[in-house]
Amino acid sequence: MSALDPAVTALLKDSTTLIPAVVQDSTTHEVLMLAYMNQESLALTLSTGKATYWSRSRNELWVKGATSGHHQKVVSVALDCDGDALLITVEQTGVACHTGAQSCFHTPLALGE
Repeated sequence: MSALDPAVTALLKDSTTLIPAVVQDSTTHEVLMLAYMNQESLALTLSTGKATYWSRSRNELWVKGATSGHHQKVVSVALDCDGDALLITVEQTGVACHTGAQSCFHTPLALGE
């Protein structure tokens, strides 16, 4: 188990909850996906440079691309002003979405007039 640096933990609004992580392509700036991190996955991401998340459905850590081959090399990690959300920029290899789409945000919704 990887421990999060206490200085980083101190910046988090609540270090015991899952932190939403917006994942963005470092070159195109396209939003690729939304995932969640706990302290351990954030620590692993910061120490290895491999995007590591907490799977809410499987209740376990997962390194993006470990089974699919669609890896994310982390370029930067930024914490928002409230300490409760992350922006992770990555170099994406392959597609980001488990459906096979480049981005998980590929279903537009109509806006009312």
